[in-house]
Amino acid sequence: MTLVGSSAGFRSGVAVNPVRYVDVARSAGISFQHDNAASSEKYLIETMGSGCGWIDYDQNGLLDLYLVNGASTRLYTPKHALRSALYRNNGDGTFTDVTLKAGVAAEDLFGMGVAVGDYDNDGFPDLLILGYERCILYHNNGDGTFTDVTSRAGVGNVRKWGSSAAWFDYDNDGLLDLVIANYVDWSPERNFWCGDKGPGLRSYCHPDVYHGEPPTLYHNNGDGTFSDVSKRSGLGIKAGNGLGVVTFDYDNDGWQDIFIANDHMPNYLFHNNRDGTFREIGYSAGVAVGIDGQFEAGMGTDAADTTGSGRLDLIVAHLDQQLARLYQNVGEGYFEDATFRSRISYATFHLSGFGTRFMDYDNDGARDLFIANGHVLDNIQRYHADTTYAEPKLMFRNTGHGIFQNVSEQLGSDFQLPRVSRGAAIADFDNDGDLDILVSNNGQPPQLLRNDGGNSNHWLQIFLIGTRSNRDAVGARVKVTAGDLVLYDERKGGMSYQSAQDPRLHFGLGQRRTVEEVEIKWPSGGLTKLTNLKSDQILAIEEGKGLVTRPFPRVPAKS
Repeated sequence: MTLVGSSAGFRSGVAVNPVRYVDVARSAGISFQHDNAASSEKYLIETMGSGCGWIDYDQNGLLDLYLVNGASTRLYTPKHALRSALYRNNGDGTFTDVTLKAGVAAEDLFGMGVAVGDYDNDGFPDLLILGYERCILYHNNGDGTFTDVTSRAGVGNVRKWGSSAAWFDYDNDGLLDLVIANYVDWSPERNFWCGDKGPGLRSYCHPDVYHGEPPTLYHNNGDGTFSDVSKRSGLGIKAGNGLGVVTFDYDNDGWQDIFIANDHMPNYLFHNNRDGTFREIGYSAGVAVGIDGQFEAGMGTDAADTTGSGRLDLIVAHLDQQLARLYQNVGEGYFEDATFRSRISYATFHLSGFGTRFMDYDNDGARDLFIANGHVLDNIQRYHADTTYAEPKLMFRNTGHGIFQNVSEQLGSDFQLPRVSRGAAIADFDNDGDLDILVSNNGQPPQLLRNDGGNSNHWLQIFLIGTRSNRDAVGARVKVTAGDLVLYDERKGGMSYQSAQDPRLHFGLGQRRTVEEVEIKWPSGGLTKLTNLKSDQILAIEEGKGLVTRPFPRVPAKS
């Protein structure tokens, strides 16, 4: 079975009430402050992080959140102890810092990204923290605590600058493997002077000053350990300036492929050869560069069906004076640059995009596009007076068939506040049916933007549980039919920039109250079909069983 359709029936619904995003981070008890170790030395690493993520670590149906911190004592002496943070969702609109109790502080690590995956299929999601020169893998013990198993597991990514990562099952053996997008070979000892000579004119160096690093691929051995198969798989021979990664089945052959957004060099699309190896086909597939043939500063990335074709399109966010590129998947293994046709070009040209996600923020049945922005040079206004370090966010509403409208100024004052944004993680943290946004900001507190009004339209969320397939069901493809609306999605790995997303698949339904059919093709090849389902609920679907009972308590509405 191939879950591919035509664009017929793909129509956006009606925006019943306007959606507003309200920043509830402080009122929710999130006191985290990102520290980027900013100094006059302009260490390149200062401006690149960090990420954020969602993880239901205690499996109570409420998504908890993790925030990655930046500074390590190797670069400077902080005024206070630095650590990343795990906040437990209390189920009442507030969160509690449980970092020390859980044992996931990631101290003395210049953290970058976070990736969440149940690598041992025990039902409890594990936590990978990426950083400069090493990573940390925390195994979830199932009792509210974690154990650092990095050394035993063999996934340290030693002496590399890991940016973003994806848990995915590239060989379909039912075990999650791990791919890491590595950045450049920078070090404090090789922190060259860049920018003009003079007070306040030193700048962070361009990545071209350093050599790129190839991605790392770890194969899951099934015994709690991993093997580095980077070179054997073909990934390790392609050096790049990797920042963002998403794994998805771009050609619908049942095998997960890898897309890596590279900074100031061509992007990589690694086609899965189904034999444990990959072939890099970025140019031939049409996603290495834009329509003008110039490579750009690729950062955040995501994949989703924006046109109703059943094929997953790609977005890549870039630095200002470049365009965020939307690559439309036209089938037969090829993408077309639809940036201008989609009408996202103008607004993205003036901003530097990092965290990037397709999401149906208004539940009208069409995938919209969110981009978190922030420049990389903290003194950019000395060179360009009309460009700022902190920048506003963007939301493009999909008006149907992949044509977008910039609605950023309609989503409330909190949404428009300029920030130096990096990671972005999308989730329905209050289980009310509309998608909220967690944004990590460089050298600043995070934002938790609660969606108010998106659930005026109907919706359906699906939590997949693999049995023959990997427990997280990464690689599963889902088709939802609700009247004239036919939607497609896939349980992907990675996405955005340095961040971990809600593991549930979300489908906006507009005014449709009934779902005629949900069809799931599992990575194992198995097929599940469910019919005549009500909207406005979160379904747990287990491979081989169908619907199972899982709690997803709704958080009471807060003013």
